[in-house]
Amino acid sequence: MKISKSSIISEGAKLASNVSIGDFCYIGPNVSINENCKIMSHVHISGDTTIGTGNIIYPFASIGTNPQDLKFKGEKSKLVIGNNNKIREYVTINPGTEHGGGVTKIGNNCLLMISSHIAHDCILGDNVIVANNVPIAGHCIIENYVIIGGNSAVQQFCNIGIGAMIGGMTGVNKNVLPYTLVTGNRCTYENLNLIGLKRKNFKNSTITEYKKFIESKNFNNSEFENNDNPLIIEAKQFLKRNINKLICIPD
Repeated sequence: MKISKSSIISEGAKLASNVSIGDFCYIGPNVSINENCKIMSHVHISGDTTIGTGNIIYPFASIGTNPQDLKFKGEKSKLVIGNNNKIREYVTINPGTEHGGGVTKIGNNCLLMISSHIAHDCILGDNVIVANNVPIAGHCIIENYVIIGGNSAVQQFCNIGIGAMIGGMTGVNKNVLPYTLVTGNRCTYENLNLIGLKRKNFKNSTITEYKKFIESKNFNNSEFENNDNPLIIEAKQFLKRNINKLICIPD
């Protein structure tokens, strides 16, 4: 274990034997940091926070501080961060709240770029990329392989489906269907996330059929009722999970 003498490690904090802590960090008493994590200088980690293996946290990140929610009254809540994430400078991540489930979760292999914010009760899946200056408000679900472009913002209670791409400077105020591309001052459907789909090795015929399904805007169309297209199945499951908010669909 390599810990700078200028850092404060509170009694009760649990650090794996090979964790590295840089200069002028603060690690709170209810923090657990597992193997092969590197905490660079001037990082603040507090709250009931569990950090998995192989994470890198860059200078001036603030992890586990109280939610920015006026309803929060100091109740017990948690922040759980998975494995192999890169959390860049000035990132802030808040734990959950009692009325939101009590936990904020970050999956594995995520990249949270400079000055992004993950608010209370959010759930991020695996391989999520959140670009610079992106605030994600409370109670959002960001599924696997989502990319959120720089200077975008995600409104509270929005869900973004697997493999979706949010263009830069987009205001997300609706749920976003899997593998779609949305842009605009208030999010507008542009197309499928074709690059993301091809990277996942979906066949052209599968992609074409999914595009037809999305652009039909009639998700109960009998033509697609018993369809075995995995993208259509994923979209239908997403729609069943998200019935209380508008969906970003083609105009």
